[in-house]
Amino acid sequence: MQKVLFYLKYPVLLAGIVSLAFTLQSDRDLSISDKQLKKENIISEIIYKTLITNHFSPPTINSEFAAEVFDEYFESTDYNKRILLQSDIDQLRSKYGDNLEEFIKNADLRLFNESYDIIMMRLDELPYIYEEILDKPFDYSKKEFYQTDDEKRIWPKDKKERKEHWRKFLKYKVLTRVYEAERRQNDALEREAKGESSTDEPVEVKDFAKLESEARTKELSFQKEWLNNYKELDRIDWFAIYINSIANNFDPHTEYYPPQQREEFEVEMSGQFEGIGAQLMTKGDYITIDKIVTGSASWRQGDLEVGDKILAVAEEGETPIDVVGMSIQKAVKLIRGKKGTTVILTVLKLDGSRQDIPIVRDVVEIEATFARGAVIEQEGKKMGYIRLPKFYVDFTPNKKDARNCADDVKAEIEMLKNEGVEGIILDLRSNGGGTLEGVVDIAGFFIEAGPIVQVQASGFKPKVLRDRDKNIEFDGPLVVMTNSFSASASEIFAAAIQDHKRGIILGSHSTFGKGTVQNMADLDRFVAFGYNEHKPLGALKLTIQKFYRINGGTPQLRGVQSDIVMPDQFHYMDFGEKDRKNAMAYSEIEPTKYTPWNRDDKVFNNLVKESQKRINKNDEFKRIDQYAKWLSEQRDDTEVNLQYQAYAKKQEEYREKSSSFKDIFKTENPLNAFMPKQRREMLNEQDIEDWEKWLKNVGEDLQITEAFRVLSH
Repeated sequence: MQKVLFYLKYPVLLAGIVSLAFTLQSDRDLSISDKQLKKENIISEIIYKTLITNHFSPPTINSEFAAEVFDEYFESTDYNKRILLQSDIDQLRSKYGDNLEEFIKNADLRLFNESYDIIMMRLDELPYIYEEILDKPFDYSKKEFYQTDDEKRIWPKDKKERKEHWRKFLKYKVLTRVYEAERRQNDALEREAKGESSTDEPVEVKDFAKLESEARTKELSFQKEWLNNYKELDRIDWFAIYINSIANNFDPHTEYYPPQQREEFEVEMSGQFEGIGAQLMTKGDYITIDKIVTGSASWRQGDLEVGDKILAVAEEGETPIDVVGMSIQKAVKLIRGKKGTTVILTVLKLDGSRQDIPIVRDVVEIEATFARGAVIEQEGKKMGYIRLPKFYVDFTPNKKDARNCADDVKAEIEMLKNEGVEGIILDLRSNGGGTLEGVVDIAGFFIEAGPIVQVQASGFKPKVLRDRDKNIEFDGPLVVMTNSFSASASEIFAAAIQDHKRGIILGSHSTFGKGTVQNMADLDRFVAFGYNEHKPLGALKLTIQKFYRINGGTPQLRGVQSDIVMPDQFHYMDFGEKDRKNAMAYSEIEPTKYTPWNRDDKVFNNLVKESQKRINKNDEFKRIDQYAKWLSEQRDDTEVNLQYQAYAKKQEEYREKSSSFKDIFKTENPLNAFMPKQRREMLNEQDIEDWEKWLKNVGEDLQITEAFRVLSH
């Protein structure tokens, strides 16, 4: 999920709003129940007409599209395939499948209405299933397996098969609880034997039967909470799943937000954890780490990684609380806490191992989310380094201390030039995007003048955004660092630098591959005054534009290909826009006129060739490549052995293998990284301490070290 959007005013969209507002008429004689149905009908009609009229590239609404919507709806409704039966879906498909195309066009909600009743009925049946199963011990000597990949499972054909699926699922959940409890007990006994225990109380030793019984009790409590989470959902939340099965089939970034979700956008959709500095997303039952905020507590601790699934959360010294299946809001409440206290996250790593990660809570330093510059040197060479976590801007009117990325990057460049650096590294790794104006301004710091990006709305000629300032802030060697999570605005910048032949792009095979622009539309503005009683209606995030490189191509799907490829942990996995269902296609338009930098191609090609050769021979990069291959292999291994000893043995193998790859992104030959003198004079003692921690990480970063070598040759 792309977290940063371009919010643009779009006249075509506004025109559609006006015309639609006059098609709706007031009806004040409805009961409360009928009002809810009417509200859903209004939302459905507005969204369909808006999608067809204003989406950048609306698909043809036909029987094939309707079939995709049907499948998407039930996959989203019951992703884990633990609620519905195959017979439920077959019944609904037989009754409504042939007419769904017309239902979508006419805002006919018969499929949703009947499926909602079935879902509520099936949810009411679940307590009888999990309570009976968890009432007696499991047999962990029996050889059987559980499929953990939801996408590889199918719906149970009947209630008997559903109960069997629940039995294996609960056995798996209890097994993992027992394993973790036994491991913590053994660790405590080991610390006690060494005299390292944090308490004078002796460790209570529990046998397997006791641990298993306690695990079943905890799992029962958790399943009750899991079901309550479903029961607490309003009908509008289930309705949103249906509407989004339509919207997401236009493209993965087009989405409806019901009123409550819109109000909680920062937590629900951006997923920012206050206290540890991570962004998250949900898939099925799991809360997954989607991004680590630069400078945050998680970033400084270093063990939490993108792709980690959070299994449990605990205060230091307390029993972990299972968060699998828990809502993001509730998980956030567990993770939040006072600065200086420790929260322990139990996570499932990409390699299949489970790890307890202690993180000392801290306020995410705002300063760390802004551009930061450092001088890095080694063997007599001195280079500048600028980390830009996002292309930010503060739109607050009349705010005296408002920050924007262009001004901050310009200031960092000036300080680095005063230090006499020979080249600059601009680090856009995991930069998810931001303001379009900022991209144009910053790219202009490195070229004399010219086009930066082309933006096109459907039915309009492309608009070329240019740097019109002929001043160049820095004309020396430039390396731009990217990775698979550099998206949107970052891709615009990297593409412009590459097309202008102004610098070297160094990073993953390619960037994220998002070449589209979204607008957030308030649905309350779509209806006439007579419909005020149905507000709030929520909001629609809509793809309205596509951006293109100045050479005519788009980053959409393909991303920006690196000139020099460095392996990372995702080297053999598909990440990015190309991994999204219904992603918009790659396309090209006419290139715009531009004058490339006067680059010596022979020197450039030699730098690229020598760097790639150096990376391929480097033992440190070889270890990363080995780790990436191992991760890719483990990702496909999704069946879990439910024999306890076999499971425990596999987990220990995971832990041992994973620990052998610890700190692989830190170089054994670190750079000397320090603040420009002008920056140090601006900071107090506490700020300097925070900067020193950041500088240490910069100096030890293996990939930054290679960027330094490229500039040094």
